Amino acid sequence: MLGSTHGTLTTDFRARVEACGETPRTAVHSTAAPSAEDAVALDVSGRPLHAEVPDLDRFFRPESVAVIGASDAEGRPNTGITRQLLAWAQRVGARIHPVHPTRATVFGLPCHASVADLPEQVDLAVLLVGDPLPVIEELAEAKVKFAVAFASGFAETGDAGAAAQARLSAAVERSGLRLLGPNTNLNAFEAFRDDLDGPAIALITQSGHQGRPVYTLQELGIRLSHWAPTGNEADLETSDFISYFAERPEVGAIACYVEGLKDGRSFLLAADRAARNGVPVVAVKVGRTETGARMAASHTGKLTGADTVVDAAMRQFGVIRVDGLDELQDTAALLARARKPLADGVVVYSISGGTGAHFSDLATEAGLSLPTLTQAKQDELHQWIPEYLNVANPVDNGGHPVGDWRGRKIIDALLADPSVGVLICPITGPFPPMSDRLAQDLVDAAEQSDKLVCVIWGSPVGTEEAYRTTLLGSSRVATFRTFGNCITAVRAYLGHHRFTASYRSPFDEAPRTPSPSYRKAQALMRPGQQLSEHAAKQLLRAYGIRVPREQLVTSAAAAVRAAGLVGYPVVMKASGPQLGHKTELGLVKIGLTSASQIRDAYRELTDIARYENVPLDGILVCQMVERGVEMVVGVTRDDLFGPTVTVGLGGVLVEVLRDAAVRVPPFGEDQARAMLTELRGHPLLEGVRGAPPADVDALVEVVLRVQRMALELGDVLSELDINPLMVLPRGQGAVALDALAICR
Repeated sequence: MLGSTHGTLTTDFRARVEACGETPRTAVHSTAAPSAEDAVALDVSGRPLHAEVPDLDRFFRPESVAVIGASDAEGRPNTGITRQLLAWAQRVGARIHPVHPTRATVFGLPCHASVADLPEQVDLAVLLVGDPLPVIEELAEAKVKFAVAFASGFAETGDAGAAAQARLSAAVERSGLRLLGPNTNLNAFEAFRDDLDGPAIALITQSGHQGRPVYTLQELGIRLSHWAPTGNEADLETSDFISYFAERPEVGAIACYVEGLKDGRSFLLAADRAARNGVPVVAVKVGRTETGARMAASHTGKLTGADTVVDAAMRQFGVIRVDGLDELQDTAALLARARKPLADGVVVYSISGGTGAHFSDLATEAGLSLPTLTQAKQDELHQWIPEYLNVANPVDNGGHPVGDWRGRKIIDALLADPSVGVLICPITGPFPPMSDRLAQDLVDAAEQSDKLVCVIWGSPVGTEEAYRTTLLGSSRVATFRTFGNCITAVRAYLGHHRFTASYRSPFDEAPRTPSPSYRKAQALMRPGQQLSEHAAKQLLRAYGIRVPREQLVTSAAAAVRAAGLVGYPVVMKASGPQLGHKTELGLVKIGLTSASQIRDAYRELTDIARYENVPLDGILVCQMVERGVEMVVGVTRDDLFGPTVTVGLGGVLVEVLRDAAVRVPPFGEDQARAMLTELRGHPLLEGVRGAPPADVDALVEVVLRVQRMALELGDVLSELDINPLMVLPRGQGAVALDALAICR
């Protein structure tokens, strides 16, 4: 599932969170586009809360185009590009103006010596020059709206190229025009079929060749409306096109091939706009095996590599991530064309018990719901299917009924079941004439139903009439070639509609002004330093996060007095700004129950610190909290998305199991709870082997308060690590037993 919502906050929980300045997320779902006033709204850290939608109409449908460096000399690369641009301009009704300093005409059109000589203000300039930088200023003076730079040799080539691209970006920003590229190609000027109808796929790629499988879907009758090859994204980026396509009425789905995101915040704002409008975004994002580059001092930092954050951010905002280009085309095609599901249930219908069982195993393992059909429905099906065959779901018809009138009766009965939203029929190979009759019955039934019908045509040949004409000729049947792609697409389809039905934009209620906690926390921050445990816990207190009773002492006698005030048994720990993981150095003593143990522990802790040459600000004498589930909650800074919040199993399990979930602020209570259900160790919070259920509400409260810290202190807080956070039995709260904080 791509997203879920949970119950509203209890009155007590709401009061506790609001006391910290956090606003509980209770706004109703809205898909309305942000108003002009909202478009400039800023969050507490001064970042925009809504995506700016660039007006790209004149880019994709210009009235006039200048081709800088146009050529008609045979054998030159620019000649082939110019020829393709002329053909494209004719299709879209644009006027072409060749520009070249030494040519009078190009392909019979008057050629102008420079941009300044153009006979009219043009919408789009296509730059067929090795270095586009000198041309940008000329285009700005001519008030050109858009430009495309094909030239390579920029950021893709190393440091020198990156510096050249930075100069180009700066020039474009000064000019006021919008640039596609550099290092892009002609994909934006492809020929799109205009004889196809229905919702279309809009395509965004950073590598043009990787978009070919989606582009060729047109040959299967699936409409494509736009192709944006973003290249190096010196200016226009993937996020700009997502925001634009999400507002286009003809776009049913956005398909993306992404090698790297230019700006994480912009991407989330664009994904948020698509989610508001209910437009699915399907993406291949390369880099799953990339290892996070930072060596963090905290446990939290070690849990989150770069791709972990990208994956979490995409799920958080409903972007459907797939691995292969075949999955991209199949999933985008289904999401673009299928109507909203009437139910989440999937029924598997086949002519073979083995085929049905095999597919059902894979579908169930992938998380699809295959409801058992009611006895009444099974009795109805047995009118046409022999009694000895299973019809509970999967439904096995035994083969023969598909060859006569019974086949359509069975399909109609399955689609009439209120628990069924999707009918999937795997046809593992052609077996005419029965497979031809089955395919036609499925198409005819789909045309008369509001429910999704999917067929997997398993033949490797793909030239059969039932496949090429009957199935592919239907706009209502979704046809796949593999079990895996069908399952991936159907899961995405059902998940997308669940997600958008309950989507509430976290940006709508992101804090816009600092909380009182922020002002308290500012005084505790030490730029460029790691805070001691004592100081880190003061930071947590400032945000209303509970810590144990404790005192910081600088003598054995004071430690004994503190133990009496805190209450035996106690824990004693060294506290200093350079201390990370104290246990490994022997700087933690637990279960102390007498004054003599306190004095001995004080001497031992201070001796170890002197031997290890670790400066201390004192010894902490802490309340001992034993019964609960140990968790870790923290903040790390991602190079792309900025502050991120992580929750996982804590204590020693954090490094052994590495069981954690990540979110990018802002997010609401529903996402905080979803983080917990993603953990493999989630059953520990529900109570196992006689243990009482943990106080999950208190844990969620801590996660939301830590998120507030990330939002307000993101510019000065590099890392925060609460480990362990002891989550006590239900109703008793959660206590931060240890904390580490590093300032930027």
